[in-house]
Amino acid sequence: MNGIGGDGFWLIKRKDAPVQAIFAGGHSAALASRAWYEAAGFTDTIPTRGAKAALTVPGSVDGWRTALATAPSSTPLPLSRLLEHAIYHAKAGFPVSNNQSQCIADKRDGLKDVPGFADTYLFDGAIPVAGTRFTQPALAATLRQIAQKGIADYYHGDLAKTHAAFLEAQGSPLRFDDFTAYSARAVTPLSVKTSKATLYNMIPPTQGMSSLMILGIYDRIQTWTKEGVAPIHGLIEATKQAFILRNRELGDLSAMRQPPEAFLRDQVLDDLAAHIDHKRALPWPHEPKDGDTIWMGASDADGTSVSFIQSVYWEFGSGLTCPDTGVFFQNRGAGFVMGDGPNQIAPRKVPFHTLNPAMAVFADGRVMAYGTMGGEGQPQTQAAIFTRYAYLDQDLQQAVTAPRWLLGGHGAMQRHR
Repeated sequence: MNGIGGDGFWLIKRKDAPVQAIFAGGHSAALASRAWYEAAGFTDTIPTRGAKAALTVPGSVDGWRTALATAPSSTPLPLSRLLEHAIYHAKAGFPVSNNQSQCIADKRDGLKDVPGFADTYLFDGAIPVAGTRFTQPALAATLRQIAQKGIADYYHGDLAKTHAAFLEAQGSPLRFDDFTAYSARAVTPLSVKTSKATLYNMIPPTQGMSSLMILGIYDRIQTWTKEGVAPIHGLIEATKQAFILRNRELGDLSAMRQPPEAFLRDQVLDDLAAHIDHKRALPWPHEPKDGDTIWMGASDADGTSVSFIQSVYWEFGSGLTCPDTGVFFQNRGAGFVMGDGPNQIAPRKVPFHTLNPAMAVFADGRVMAYGTMGGEGQPQTQAAIFTRYAYLDQDLQQAVTAPRWLLGGHGAMQRHR
């Protein structure tokens, strides 16, 4: 679900400093147009597996460069030290987990014929058994090369040339110029002030805007109503209002009709909160968006907190795996659509991202870095955890342990009506 062929996003809060954000989401290839995909036989949807699904530059590695550049120390830890353990585990290997074995079994039929996948993730064509040793010598060499030559090699040097040649040969629209044109960037995070804390999240096309809208709406319906609103009902109805607007408006910044800050204004959130029936649920026919992710949070003794999230989108991304480097490329471009709208496929554009790291700064100085895996469920789980802690006075373990829900989920998870 993750790797250096994917994207990543950061929120960083240092003591007595404003929250910083790093956007490390890769843009699409210069060739990735609607006409290019139609000529390739894709008229309705973007492919989800194989070479033509590998259509966006992996951004996560350059996010490391940008994060290191924000370090207050003039001598941050060298890449050789930061990548030391990853290189070791890639070379020496690690035991295959039950989850890894089952995931490969579930996805094998759709991925076994994608170039590079079987040679890397199957053992002589068979699903690896839990407990057997899994090694990635090509990936170890790639990480060692990054440690020795620097992150720039991944986008401008030999690694970029190797990837570009492999991608082109397999039929991907990505080229060397797409790698050299990419750079992660420091951005101003989105924020919304509630009665409990100032909340921060990532700019579009991540759904950070939606996560902030949910909590901004929820804050209003709880503070406006003397007797309050049932917490789960309030959160789910706030989610519906935010997602309806998200589905209509959210995309690459260059394609949005309004800047994201416009949707976080008091009047907009007030109007959305006013649409919520405190006793009755709004019907919800919309299909959920896919995605698989990891989130990590960290704090140190100096008062620095980080909220970080990364993904290759679906398990193993596009499945396309370069045999020379061990890198498999994300299928984040599946977030594009062929039809009109802010997520229509276009060159050098970033697709819709389910990823979004969250952070809250309380008036008394507490900093809460929080987030989750779960695609469509990310804003919903974030909202559940934060509101249990900040509004219901639950400790963090209670907030995490308590049952959760997924609007738009399937089977037993779809409970709210």
